[in-house]
Amino acid sequence: MWDRKWPVKPDVVFEGGNVARDARGDCDWDDSLCVLTTYYKPQERLLASFMATSAATAQASWFAAQIQSVYPEAWPETIRALIVHSAQWTPAMLQQFAPNGSKNELAKLARIYGYGVPSLERALYCLNNSLVLVAQNQIQPYGKNGMQMHLFELPWPKEALLALGEHKIMLRVTLSYFIEPGPGKRGWSDKYRYASHGLRFDVKGAQESENDFITRVGRANEVNNETIPNRNLSGRWTIGINGRSSGSVSSDFFETTAADIAACDSLAVYPVIGWWRERTYLKKKDSLARYSLIVSLHTEAQNVDIYTPIRIIIDNSVKTPIPAARQGSHL
Repeated sequence: MWDRKWPVKPDVVFEGGNVARDARGDCDWDDSLCVLTTYYKPQERLLASFMATSAATAQASWFAAQIQSVYPEAWPETIRALIVHSAQWTPAMLQQFAPNGSKNELAKLARIYGYGVPSLERALYCLNNSLVLVAQNQIQPYGKNGMQMHLFELPWPKEALLALGEHKIMLRVTLSYFIEPGPGKRGWSDKYRYASHGLRFDVKGAQESENDFITRVGRANEVNNETIPNRNLSGRWTIGINGRSSGSVSSDFFETTAADIAACDSLAVYPVIGWWRERTYLKKKDSLARYSLIVSLHTEAQNVDIYTPIRIIIDNSVKTPIPAARQGSHL
């Protein structure tokens, strides 16, 4: 029912219990189907049941606290990104709302369940057949020299990936940031008046040169176009650029061969217009915006180690100064 310009909410879903249907078809909560917790007056009784948003919100808070405990230097943007990045849609969700897996179905699914059900194990740890890279960075969306773009060089072990050949690998990207809202009905007169700024991401195509990739993303950056004009590359994403770009957190993934992933070795983060640029009298145009970026690779092949080769590359890398317009890998 929500207009497409509204942010996708919720970001994720947690367990909230179930309702029961009686003989007349009416639905209501039943204690036996709710979530069990401790009672706030233990002298009266030890346990109680609760449900719906109360149960889900408590679990989301606990989930975020676990991440903060393990990674105390993680920004709030990063904790949120890890929660979203670890989420997956259940088979029941897909069967009910996206049986064909089309982009329109998945965009609708995201507006019902967000990005799905998070996994603490996926959020905190990775196995040898998985890899998670995290970047915390700042960007100046609108400056005296125009809109910025950050380019990340992904540290893929190309020889190892090429050796895997036709093995299927999933690449997933999550971008999380917070906005300054411009509330009020006037703010929704167009999509650039509510959020202070917007950020988008894209990944270089397997058959695309780095110069062509920079030119393509730069062109979209210059015209503030949220759909980068390359249908062949846009179509590889599961949700798609249009479906994932509502709100201040976006996540998407695609699966391809290991050989293709080896060539998808650059990622760009770029801004789109918000009220920081439009309302010049508020003097926010030169503000910095924080963001967290998560990139992961995963393969179902249990005998494939994609973690160790990349860890070696990162450990052996030498940090060198780089121009502001071309951000090196903080991964």
